[in-house]
Amino acid sequence: MSVKENIERVRASIAEAASKAGRNPGDVRLVAVSKFHPASAVLEAVAAGQTLFGENRVQEAAAKFDEVRAGGVDADLHIIGSLQRNKVKEAVRVASCIESLDRIELADEMEKQCAKIGKTVDALLEVHTGEESKSGFRSEDEVRGMLSAFASGRYPHVVPRGFMTMAPNTDDEGLVRASFSCLRLLRDRMASEFPSLSLEELSMGMSGDYGIAIEEGATIVRIGTAIFGERDYSK
Repeated sequence: MSVKENIERVRASIAEAASKAGRNPGDVRLVAVSKFHPASAVLEAVAAGQTLFGENRVQEAAAKFDEVRAGGVDADLHIIGSLQRNKVKEAVRVASCIESLDRIELADEMEKQCAKIGKTVDALLEVHTGEESKSGFRSEDEVRGMLSAFASGRYPHVVPRGFMTMAPNTDDEGLVRASFSCLRLLRDRMASEFPSLSLEELSMGMSGDYGIAIEEGATIVRIGTAIFGERDYSK
């Protein structure tokens, strides 16, 4: 199937899952994960009406989306992978949102680099909710400390929008659902505790489990393989 056909199928599946959960399909955004796929694949997706993309590796993302945008194409980018401080400068230049904010030192660097170029970026706090998760805040107190720093005005160029997690890599639907439910409940508690912050976003769910994520309240799903096919890791 073509990228266009895949996008149409995924969107229909998202809408069906949302409707079954009693939600408005328009409340769930699709991030097309284009890691390891060329700029031409991104342009195919844009031609099919997809404008929001996700990339894990900053160097690859910067080169690819500079190429995509060179022709005036409107393509929004989220960085969804673990982010090293020495890659923050390029990350905030090329992306509108960092979905993998997982430590206060990273927020410090994001603020520093955004201030230099006069740009404001959104951020999602990555939270460790499953044993397979490799990164993310690991306790509610850590999350609270990060949000307290935001609420104090420490980061005028970085705007927290919500949370992101990766479910454990397992066929046990109960464990996957528990991971997503954990993030939603954490979001609800933090939104109540920090009413000055807009924490509506829940980025959770990928190609294999986004249906469960939508049932549990996902507002962003990150889907790559179901759209672009298997990745060529040799390139």
